[in-house]
Amino acid sequence: RRSGQYTMNHDHSKKIPDGASFDRSGSQDSLDELSMDDYWKELENIHETRGNNHEERVAVVVKEPDEGELEEEWLKEAGLSNLFGESSGDSLESVVFLSTLTRTQKAAVEKRIETVTQTMRKKNKQHQIPDVRDIFRLQNDSKGKVCDGSEPSTVRTSENKNETHDGPKGPKFSLGTDEQKSLLEDMTSSDTDINLEISFSEQAANLKDSSIGKMYKGGGGDTLLPNFRLPKDKTGTTKIGDLAPQDMKKVYSLALIELTALYDILGTEFKQQKAVKIKTKDSGLFGVPLSLLLEQDQKKVPGTKIPLIFQKLIAQIEETTLETEGLLRIPGVATRVKGLCQELEAKFYEGTFNWENVKQHDAASLLKLFIRELPQPLLTVEYLKAFQDVQNLPTRKQQLQALNLLVILLPEANRDTLKVLLEFLQRVIDHRDKNKMTLKNVAMVMAPNLFTFHGFSSKTIEQSEFVMAAGTANVMRFMIQYQKLLWTIPKFIVNQVRKQNTESQKKEKKDKAMKKLLKKMAYDREKHEKQEKTPNDTDVPQGVIRVQAPHLSKVSMAIQLTEELKAGDIVARFLSQKSGNVQTLKKEEVFLYEIGGNIGERCLDDDTYMKDLYQLNPNAEWVIKHKQS
Repeated sequence: RRSGQYTMNHDHSKKIPDGASFDRSGSQDSLDELSMDDYWKELENIHETRGNNHEERVAVVVKEPDEGELEEEWLKEAGLSNLFGESSGDSLESVVFLSTLTRTQKAAVEKRIETVTQTMRKKNKQHQIPDVRDIFRLQNDSKGKVCDGSEPSTVRTSENKNETHDGPKGPKFSLGTDEQKSLLEDMTSSDTDINLEISFSEQAANLKDSSIGKMYKGGGGDTLLPNFRLPKDKTGTTKIGDLAPQDMKKVYSLALIELTALYDILGTEFKQQKAVKIKTKDSGLFGVPLSLLLEQDQKKVPGTKIPLIFQKLIAQIEETTLETEGLLRIPGVATRVKGLCQELEAKFYEGTFNWENVKQHDAASLLKLFIRELPQPLLTVEYLKAFQDVQNLPTRKQQLQALNLLVILLPEANRDTLKVLLEFLQRVIDHRDKNKMTLKNVAMVMAPNLFTFHGFSSKTIEQSEFVMAAGTANVMRFMIQYQKLLWTIPKFIVNQVRKQNTESQKKEKKDKAMKKLLKKMAYDREKHEKQEKTPNDTDVPQGVIRVQAPHLSKVSMAIQLTEELKAGDIVARFLSQKSGNVQTLKKEEVFLYEIGGNIGERCLDDDTYMKDLYQLNPNAEWVIKHKQS
């Protein structure tokens, strides 16, 4: 009997996002033999399907890296490769970047630079090898003090209360090193609130150092699935997709450093796996790389971000009804699924495939087959192991924080496809009274499809299959339950991006050589200063912003800022000034954007309090426009 060989977190909370309660059977709500059974049955179905698929597949080889290679790769990914190697002289941008890091983030960077440096010395590479202390010293000298006011690599003691060091002028950015006291109050008073203002790794370090931390140890094994929520942020919640590409690049680097720092503090190894390139199909539907599939699909449907076959399979399942008992759990007939798979390959793009022949369980099997057949896993070769390792983090809150950062790190195509999948799974669970598919059942059935990847050698996967089964089903459960939180960009990261942009702008002004770059930037500080000096802007009094709406009938409006004024109110005000063709515009089609100043571009959520945001970014322009899909 397999069931005795692993443990799994129970879920006695009948808390489901929509608040409805359900009861399938007494045993259903504890992860007992019955519910783990779904996992093993699914695994058997997968092996059976694979057995029918006689085509030999090439495994993705996960390369064992040489010493220092992983760290070197990590620094490149984090955008810090110019701290070492041939280009190490050109590290001005990196100095700015490092000046915005928190203490724990710096420690993570230092650790990797140290390893690379030692490896280079051993290999006796010819180019300049900086001493890690010099890098941070150089940056400290230029600032006087690191942005969070702490020594870069000293461990903070309970008396060492750090405040953001930003000088007397300019907006204040909290970068994750607020006073410990308030942090610990946050930990105790509202353990279900996810604090996005303080760096996750700083929270973990403070928790570890404090006596309160000991109370929270082992939180990963508690029985309830907490009702986590995001406290309201007056300057607006930033979702993935709200920022311009140049800022998203910075978000990516910061998320990688932050995740590494979090894993470092919690004593979990964070290693990105490296896939060796393999030959894959270059056309078709199943077994085609996601990026290639999208390229193919965008020729048919410009701008599509989710593979057409994936969208169609979900639509096909939903068309019947989501109330079918055992939906996703009961497999389609293997031979029929194989036949449909071949027929789809031949006829899908021609539009001659007859969808009426596809039974619902077959469509569900095809959807799971599509996910499994991707040449590289949906959660990517690089991060699949990190997703699995989330289960090893001590508290549920830390597990959620790690998943949030991992979602940010996924390539756009993978992230968008994952989002559509998780939203669909939640809709299946919403019908659990009829289909008997609870959050736990769905997680059990889907985990093997996302986490047991055919490309890794079986040694890495099956050595701890029992532990992994329970753990990955739990991670799957988290991703479905908290999906709305996972697509949020933490405020401390957005603030670090603002700080970087501000610092870069200051440096650019001083540095003549940066003038070319200055011209390239669409919205730079000088432009704003010129605008402020032009006569027609002098009529905008204090506490008033000018909002542009080039595509609406009223092109521009001066708006008086009040404590309660929100972004949604401004959009509504513009839309009420209708004339002619504008009436067709719906409220959800246009948004207010914050552009320039200390951010590239940010789409504002309707509940953003404008006065608070104006204080954070006084040099921004405000424009109403359509959201880029």
